[in-house]
Amino acid sequence: MQTGSVPGRERPVDTATRRTRALLMELGNEARLGRLEHGLSQCDVGRAIGLSRSQVSRVERGLAPNVSVRVLARLEAAVGLDLAVRTYPGGQPIRDAAHVALLRRLRAVIDPGWQWRTEVPVGPPGDRRAWDAVIGRPGTQVAVEAETRVRDLQSLERRVSLKQGDWGAGSVVLLLADTRSNRLVVRNYTDIILGTFPVDGRGALAALQSGIAPNGNAVILL
Repeated sequence: MQTGSVPGRERPVDTATRRTRALLMELGNEARLGRLEHGLSQCDVGRAIGLSRSQVSRVERGLAPNVSVRVLARLEAAVGLDLAVRTYPGGQPIRDAAHVALLRRLRAVIDPGWQWRTEVPVGPPGDRRAWDAVIGRPGTQVAVEAETRVRDLQSLERRVSLKQGDWGAGSVVLLLADTRSNRLVVRNYTDIILGTFPVDGRGALAALQSGIAPNGNAVILL
């Protein structure tokens, strides 16, 4: 079944590979500049951390794709630098088979006249966030954010709200797998549900099945 994916959109794993190459080049160059600043040779640094001169050279030139964080930290320390590693919120994570199946269930039960697109960018070029799907008709767009298992509804609500604010138009369906765990989360956070997703889920699903956009945001258990 075709999903209407946006052509040319870089996969998260490919983005990570590209960024890793650039990061290794940058770290290697910083190590080289630090070594030269302190008048050290590649042999000097290699002896201090248990690498050969050629290995040090490859790291400095960003040509050691499998170098470990431990080796990088030791190399930077040998030339007077401290290595710091952090993570930041990024783009969409990879999705498993259950997530794909949940989106397919929704597509199978709504009116076939809806145009269906997946992994639709939220903001301008460079913004790596995306809606899991956007369904549309002329003049109408409904974003879909799908989750098979909700662990933190407050965090999920903030993420959806920020994406909707930057998207600028349309309503959002938070599509949840109809499991005991998810039903319990929804019951326990009624205030969040009513505040951000005020449209009844069954009514929203009935509207989509009739080819009509929900009149606002909704949570649909499916």
